[in-house]
Amino acid sequence: MNDSYSDNQVKIAELCKAIAHPARVAIVKHLIERDECVCGDLVDELPLSQSTVSQHLKELKKVGLIQGTVSGPSVCYCLNEDVWNQFSNEMGSFFTEILTEKNCC
Repeated sequence: MNDSYSDNQVKIAELCKAIAHPARVAIVKHLIERDECVCGDLVDELPLSQSTVSQHLKELKKVGLIQGTVSGPSVCYCLNEDVWNQFSNEMGSFFTEILTEKNCC
C-alpha cells in the first residue's frame, strides 16, 4: 500500500473491508451472541451454502477478527476479542475525531 498511510490506517481499512458484507456482519453478530460456533451452525443460521460461509469465515480470519480451532472433523470459530476491541476503539476514536473537527457546512 502507499507509504502515505500509517500502519494503523491500513489496518483499520483492512478490518472495515473484511466486515463490509452483510453475511460477515451476520457471522460476527452470531459469534458475539454465542461466544463460539461450529461452522455448520452458521450454515443453519444464514441463507448461504457451506462453501460460501467458509469463504466469508476465511476473510474474517485473515484479518484476525475471528479465530478457529479444530475440534474433530469441525472447526470451532469465535470472535478474537483483542482484535475486535482494538478495532472498536479505533473506529470510536475515528468517528469522535471527525465530529469534533468537522468544519464544513
